[in-house]
Amino acid sequence: MPRSVLLLVNRNKPQMASAVSEVRDLIARHARLTGELDADSATITLPKGTDLIVVLGGDGTLLAQARRCLGFGLPLLGVNLGNLGFLAEFDLQTLRSQAATILGGDPLDCYERMLIRAEVHPRQGKPESAGLALNDCVITAGPPFRLIELGLQIDGHDGPLIRGDGVIISTPAGSTAYCVAAGGPIVSPEVPSLTVTPLAAHSLAFRPVVLPGDSRIEVTVNRANTAKGGQAGGTTLVLDGQTARSLATGDRVLFQRHDQQVRFVRNPLSSYWETLVRKMHWAAQPGG
Repeated sequence: MPRSVLLLVNRNKPQMASAVSEVRDLIARHARLTGELDADSATITLPKGTDLIVVLGGDGTLLAQARRCLGFGLPLLGVNLGNLGFLAEFDLQTLRSQAATILGGDPLDCYERMLIRAEVHPRQGKPESAGLALNDCVITAGPPFRLIELGLQIDGHDGPLIRGDGVIISTPAGSTAYCVAAGGPIVSPEVPSLTVTPLAAHSLAFRPVVLPGDSRIEVTVNRANTAKGGQAGGTTLVLDGQTARSLATGDRVLFQRHDQQVRFVRNPLSSYWETLVRKMHWAAQPGG
């Protein structure tokens, strides 16, 4: 039985007009289009009968829609029109070649990815949810860019002080994003884990650490930056590089694995390791 598809479109991409027309045609030919929404719509209402969500944009678009659509419990298929396309596994060519199988109702090959839930406990006031992250949660120093100090606690045990520009708490999916750029490890997405990577730590001995996925990580802001003179920011908690919340000295942030996972449609013509070599140039040799 053909699938029923909701199409989410990032219309800010320059090549989107022709791309969305082709994707509409593919869906009409092999499945049923239940609706089409802008990716930046204030709310997403799931049309009745929808069983697949196709996201047209790039990795950033797919990150945002994965969090927004989590409650629907449906698989997401990312079609990349951006630069990297690490998370969005399909492009127009691969979708075109596999449309009959994927959209036509054959069993989907899906995989799941974990999320991190961040909760802020202000020095004064009640705890509040900061949201979810599929890639990473980052506490960054922010303007005026002085060194900050963070206290780390893991499963109730005191860890080291982090003095520097902040810290990254990442999922395996996010290990190839900000984490690896900051010197952290690449973690197989099949390993349920959380990685703690310091940002420009004021210590030669501070190394990233990989923890079990069910770990409870608590970070206390011992010293923060406060924006002054009309500056934006100050010390900030940033989720997936897309949502932000200011932090103050004395605030605590709790990071834990969320109880739900995101499902993505796998591209059978590729693999995680092949993508790592081809797009991230893993272990590439110096050019001649």
